[in-house]
Amino acid sequence: MAGKSMAKSISSFLTRVLFGRTKATANIEAKRTQTFANIAKTSLEGFSSETLVFDFEGTLLRSSSLFPYFMLVAFEAGGFLRALVLLLTYPFACMLNQEKMLNVMRAVLPKFFLEDLGCEAFDGVMGFGQRVAVTRLPRVMVEEFLKEWLGVDMVVGREVAVIRGRFTGLMEKNKARQEPIPLLGEGSLMGSRATCVGCFSKPWPFDYHQLLAYCKEVYMVSQAEKRNWQLLPREKYPKPLIFHDGKLAFRPTPLATLAMFMWLPLGLPLSILRIILGILLPFSISGPVLAMTGLKTTVSKPQNPNFDPNPLANSTKGTLYACNHKTLLDPIFVSYALSKPLAAAIYSLSPFNEAISPIRTVRLARDREKDTKLMRQALTYSDLVVCPEGTTCREPYLLRFSPPFARVSKDIVPVAIDVGVSMFYGSTARGPKCWDPVFHCMNPNPSYTLQILEKLSTSCTCEGGGKSGVEAANYVQSQIAGALGFECTLLTRKDKYMILAGNDGRVKAKN
Repeated sequence: MAGKSMAKSISSFLTRVLFGRTKATANIEAKRTQTFANIAKTSLEGFSSETLVFDFEGTLLRSSSLFPYFMLVAFEAGGFLRALVLLLTYPFACMLNQEKMLNVMRAVLPKFFLEDLGCEAFDGVMGFGQRVAVTRLPRVMVEEFLKEWLGVDMVVGREVAVIRGRFTGLMEKNKARQEPIPLLGEGSLMGSRATCVGCFSKPWPFDYHQLLAYCKEVYMVSQAEKRNWQLLPREKYPKPLIFHDGKLAFRPTPLATLAMFMWLPLGLPLSILRIILGILLPFSISGPVLAMTGLKTTVSKPQNPNFDPNPLANSTKGTLYACNHKTLLDPIFVSYALSKPLAAAIYSLSPFNEAISPIRTVRLARDREKDTKLMRQALTYSDLVVCPEGTTCREPYLLRFSPPFARVSKDIVPVAIDVGVSMFYGSTARGPKCWDPVFHCMNPNPSYTLQILEKLSTSCTCEGGGKSGVEAANYVQSQIAGALGFECTLLTRKDKYMILAGNDGRVKAKN
């Protein structure tokens, strides 16, 4: 309890110092000031045991605009209407459900923060033993990211007012405390001596004078320096970015957001047209026609001259096509690639999407015995497409392949799939999934790339080679990952939904 009280006192003091009206201390401008480039070079050697107080947006982010982060929250939590309100009335002042907004920020913002981090600044900040972040953004928007991804010890920022469980978008006024709270001393965050280092940008986001009095060094970050910084490469992320949610696939700057709203009157009818053409046209001609609308499909097949795209005609049992999962449209595009209708093993497809599907669907029950029986039955009538990951993954990673598919056939063909979008993602972990194909087709130039790989040799299957389901499934996963240049993981559908949506992703059965 004493530790929590001390942390709360320090946080309250920092808030009062940074955002309250305080009297400037004497000779503060005479304090030694350097550029951030110097701290990046020496931090790992000279500051590993010291505390850094830094301005999050001014120090780490290359962009100086905070608009994209407010727009992400407004669009993902409130939809097109609130996003339009934000575009017209910045700063954000809409009423949003508190729980929904928190879930959105946890699932959406980390990706965009990571993609805006400056590599040089990141190296400098991470060299300190303890880190205190000061933010212009509402604390609730950045606290989880800073603590979980960057290991920040404390985040100081303004609070957003809450009325009846809803964020108002308005900042609460900080109440100044009358009694002084020591920033230094035994047990405090700053340690027992004045080893605090400050790193900020101009213009100052707060009344900084009292804070700087505790810093033995002050490092400045200029916009000119930030323009020369490199973006933090993916391999230097503190942990892999595998899961994220949200519909927007671009950084929503004011101009980019305006372009999106200008595109919508054309994009929505175009999306509906693409879907109708995909449903009504024969597979042999749908690809070229859809390409004329801007939807590009690239297909590569094995160089093996004996490759037979219609093995069912020469066998009593169909071929099982196992592919990684990018959108709900994956089985349909596999059918386009082979120019023939296939059956698709599905689980959580909405009734509407299932009703308009141009190919037959086989609804699984997530029960090992039942699903094995259903897939074997489907293979007696046609070829079958299965997505063993069980859910979509946007980043260059493959989730664990569930083994049941590997036990139902010895004729297994891996299919490696990748998609390209510029405006909207065609997958989501939250909300109704019936809109996912609409969003994918609403991109100006969406693309699908399919690589049909060599059929598994009999020795690598369960039925012919005596492999276990896990061994065969892992082999298929590795083949697809190798073709795409992706990384295999042991994460599952349940892991994704627990991280992004707070549930296990199961669809409740209707009575």
